[in-house]
Amino acid sequence: MNVFFKILFATIFFFATTLSGQVRSEKTIVTGAERLDYYLPLLQGQRVALCANQTARVGTRHLLDTLLLRKINVVKIFSPEHGFRGKTEAGAHVNSGIDKETGIPVVSLYGSNKKPTAGQLQNIDIIFFDIQDVGCRFYTYISTLHHVMEAAAEQGIRVIVADRPNPNGFYVDGPVLIPSCRSFVGMHPVPIVHGMTIGEYARMINGEKWLSNGKTCNLQIVEMENYTHSTRYTLPVAPSPNLNTAEAILLYPSLCLFEGTDISIGRGTPLPFQRYGHPLFEEGDDIFTPVATPGVAEHPPHEGKRCQGYNLTRTAQQCLSLKNDTAQACNSINLKYLIHAYQQFPDKTRFFSRPDMFDKLAGTPALRQQITQNYTENDIRASWKEGILKFKKIRAKYLLYPDF
Repeated sequence: MNVFFKILFATIFFFATTLSGQVRSEKTIVTGAERLDYYLPLLQGQRVALCANQTARVGTRHLLDTLLLRKINVVKIFSPEHGFRGKTEAGAHVNSGIDKETGIPVVSLYGSNKKPTAGQLQNIDIIFFDIQDVGCRFYTYISTLHHVMEAAAEQGIRVIVADRPNPNGFYVDGPVLIPSCRSFVGMHPVPIVHGMTIGEYARMINGEKWLSNGKTCNLQIVEMENYTHSTRYTLPVAPSPNLNTAEAILLYPSLCLFEGTDISIGRGTPLPFQRYGHPLFEEGDDIFTPVATPGVAEHPPHEGKRCQGYNLTRTAQQCLSLKNDTAQACNSINLKYLIHAYQQFPDKTRFFSRPDMFDKLAGTPALRQQITQNYTENDIRASWKEGILKFKKIRAKYLLYPDF
């Protein structure tokens, strides 16, 4: 055989066997909800309240259906922001009612009350919590988790959390929230991106005694299998109406800060949280017009107005690709978008149109002040460093999976 072809075949064989070995060695993540053999015995014979939404899946089936098929006595459902079936837009009041598919009562925790009342917890033995988080302090599912744990602690009810991967769990970044900025979009002294799964976060809430009066909850975590904090994970179900792609979820920690400004982040367009712009911008490679979209963006900022700005989809896709997996720009909040938008905005006094909301999202008024005082990105990051280092020491105590 020709020497060239011998070398060629040997090379092909080497790469084929190496790659096939990699495929065989990869282990599929098993979420907490998929570990039925572990938690079903804990639920049998108990009156169970399920705190969940559309992301609570066991394979292709909703967790509620899975539990009912196995004769678990689910007596009530608690639902977070966006509702039990995930069809309500951000910030919209969610009504309580009856789940049409099962006939089980649904109690909204994003309506008249965000914390379950003593009356709503009557005749319940266990709260089973299964909601997919995205790893940001201002994403309200961890605030719902806090309130559920607190109410359960007060009533002596056990909470079981089925853990799920954090799609932004491979880094920690952002200013740490200060007490004066505490709200439902930020309840705890953590950075914007905390790098924890929702099960780990529940352990931290308990361990740091963040519940009222220092109470602790009777808490159990159904841990995942084969997950690490270096794992890049694509969510199989959109966690909320406007986070409907992997790109949007990756960009969310950076772009959500615009919600406190006059800038559109694409609500009411096909690419929410993948672009930003404004009717007064004269630069940028993207043109879009927000329109009212039922259940997604009823009244989006700058509705019906032509906005010019920037489409960040390709940037996010590069970060999601294997070749850019460890790029520093992908493992941090990108402040360049915010700084550049402020510099480009013609009337600086109108840029922070909702300063109180911006400060709640940032967790501190310092970031807004730094932007208006033309701090560089490096200067702003330097001001976060001490807080992040302190938080990482706290975080380390509650991790359940190998860290990045």
